[in-house]
Amino acid sequence: MGDGRVTRASDPDRRERIIAAARELIAAEGVDGVSHRKVAALAKVPLGSMTYHFTGRDELIFEVFTRFAQEMSDRFQAALSAAVSREEAVGIVANLINNDVLTDPDELVLTHELYALAARDPKYREVTHAWMSRSRAAFERHFDPLTARLIDALVEGLSIHRALDVDPELAGLSSEERRGLATEALRRLVG
Repeated sequence: MGDGRVTRASDPDRRERIIAAARELIAAEGVDGVSHRKVAALAKVPLGSMTYHFTGRDELIFEVFTRFAQEMSDRFQAALSAAVSREEAVGIVANLINNDVLTDPDELVLTHELYALAARDPKYREVTHAWMSRSRAAFERHFDPLTARLIDALVEGLSIHRALDVDPELAGLSSEERRGLATEALRRLVG
């Protein structure tokens, strides 16, 4: 086309740009801030192409959260696959808590938005269940199933506390001191 329009055939990344734009909007405005019009504008695609790629807003949001959960559990699996001993696994988990899990403000918002949806909608509860199952499977490379479940809960809880706690004493801790606290908690848990 000579009029400057981009056809689907010459814009193979359009669907991915739409998903990325929706993810960015959720991080900035929450799920309630997502509309086809806003996503299309941010992704720089025609509004009509939204319904070509997604049956509706709900399908798009579900795709964003499904991918996000997979991405997060893939990071856990990759990190823990590097450990050759239980002690190394404890150190890797402490690093995940302090340097990876919910340290990015956008990921923090995405996680909490997903939790809110999962609390009300079984479809999203399946997404969080799959995420937890994959995370526990990564922990089970080094720990028994019950300990893996408890470590998963500890990682989640410590990450949320680190991200949301406004206690000035905790906020003033260095990264190494926070890592030390996480390591101590993990050692107490795993014995």
